[in-house]
Amino acid sequence: MDHSTHHSDSGTAHGHGATWTTAMRATLHCLTGCAVGEILGMVIGTALMWGNAPTMVLAIALAFVFGYSFTLFAVVRAGVSMKAAVKVALAADTVSIAVMELVDNGIIALVPGAMDAHLSDGLFWYALLGGFAVAFVITTPVNKWMIGRGKGHAVAHAYH
Repeated sequence: MDHSTHHSDSGTAHGHGATWTTAMRATLHCLTGCAVGEILGMVIGTALMWGNAPTMVLAIALAFVFGYSFTLFAVVRAGVSMKAAVKVALAADTVSIAVMELVDNGIIALVPGAMDAHLSDGLFWYALLGGFAVAFVITTPVNKWMIGRGKGHAVAHAYH
């Protein structure tokens, strides 16, 4: 299939620019996986009474795992082999997840007291959700730029 003429459901041709709607959908997809993984990592780290650094490492690792898995399972469902699907997921999501996690965790680290807040504290959730919101705003233009060049989520669009 010639991907240069393939159109997504938003009418955007790969390689010829991307709409903000397409970029927002890709970023929301990434944010969902990141949020599930990151929150799960925080809950596990807190339950095991780990310190901030190992809990954050686990949360970030799980954000990547869940972020990749959302794309991986969708591509496998489209009939792609597991090996090829892993390559698609890595190409589609790595930059988006990395930017999302860098921004989100940077904000959590910068909010006074957020790193020491417990899961039952409002400060923890405000910092986390605020970090996700800012990460969404910053990652969306990155995804738009990448999709417009046939990279990032544009790689996975052929399987949707």
